[in-house]
Parts: sequence; structure tokens; C-alpha cells
Amino acid sequence: MKLDQIESFDWSKGEGLLPAIVQDATNGKVLMLGYMNREALRKTLGEKRVTFYSRSKQRLWTKGETSGNFLHLVDAAVDCDNDSLLITAHPDGPTCHNGTDSCFGDAISTTATQLAFLARLESVIEKRVSERPEGSYTARLWSDGKTRMAQKVGEEGVEVALAAVTQDDDKFVGEAADLLFHLTLLLKSRQLSLLDVLTELERRHAAKK
Repeated sequence: MKLDQIESFDWSKGEGLLPAIVQDATNGKVLMLGYMNREALRKTLGEKRVTFYSRSKQRLWTKGETSGNFLHLVDAAVDCDNDSLLITAHPDGPTCHNGTDSCFGDAISTTATQLAFLARLESVIEKRVSERPEGSYTARLWSDGKTRMAQKVGEEGVEVALAAVTQDDDKFVGEAADLLFHLTLLLKSRQLSLLDVLTELERRHAAKK
């Protein structure tokens, strides 16, 4: 979204305010609903921190200005009627004052949020590699080098194939999880991520249309 688009939105329906849904840019979770006037949206786009208009305080407020849990803007879009906003952002911490990631609670889970655990897995791997905690299998395998990591991916791939034809579903899924973990680590050793793999799959899918 660009600043020069703002005046084209339908600000009259909500008496100068548009509802703004905030979504976690990593896992797709809906974090909160707030309201923006023109100034709040300009501030959000300009400073890259999500800012709302508080109807109770009658002023602008930047999410996190008290708690420190800012919402860092990734993108913003307006709906087809030009009267509602969708904001994607990276949260610094829990969005809700109750301590949950979402103001709607953390009990609701979707396939998208479950798949987003893969991004968390990459973060955990990054932390293990960076901090090298004692007893960490990830840190030890990283220290063994790329060749050993590649060997492990090969070994786990064979175990997945064998489990697929000789083991029950639980064992098969367990072996697949081992393979995915080791593949994620190997990708990191090449400064790549699972997102690069997904991008390639999307490219292939688009090419077949």
C-alpha cells in the first residue's frame, strides 16, 4: 500500500475510521482488530509500526507503546469495498494485554498456523546454532559439518522409505519428522530455508497452469 492511496478509501462509512485486522505475517494468525483514521494509517505506513486511533482515548496510539510489544508492519491492503484494512505484521511479543499471542485467544488453531510451526523450527535451529548449548544435538551436528548433515539426510530418507512399506503410520510419521528436521538444518548450512523450497514448488505449480 502506498500513501497516495489513502484518500481513495471510503472513510465516510465509519465516520473517518476503518476497521483494521492485524494478522501475523509468519503464521497467519489473526492477532487483533483495531481502528485507523487517515493519520494512524499514514503513521503506520511511514514508521512501519502499527498505529491505531483509540476511540476511548480519542488519540493515536501505537501498539506496544506501553508494553514494548510492537507490531512491525510487513504489508497493508484494503478490501474490495475500500472500507476495511488487512495489516500483516511481525509481533515483538504477545499482542493481547492478557498475555496471549492473539486478542482472540490462542486456543483456535488452523492448518496454516500448524504449518507455520516450521518457521518456529527454523528459529529454534538458528538459536541452537548461534548459542551452541551444551548437549544440543543440533549444535553438535552443525559442528560436524555439511557433509555429515547431508549424510544424515540420506540416512533419514532411507528410513522414511522403509517405514512407508514396513511400519505403521505413527512410525512412518516419526521418521518423516526426523527427515524434515535434518533437511531444514542442511538447508540452513547452504543459507537457504524451507521457504525457498516452497517458493520453488509454487513456481512449478504456476508453470503448469
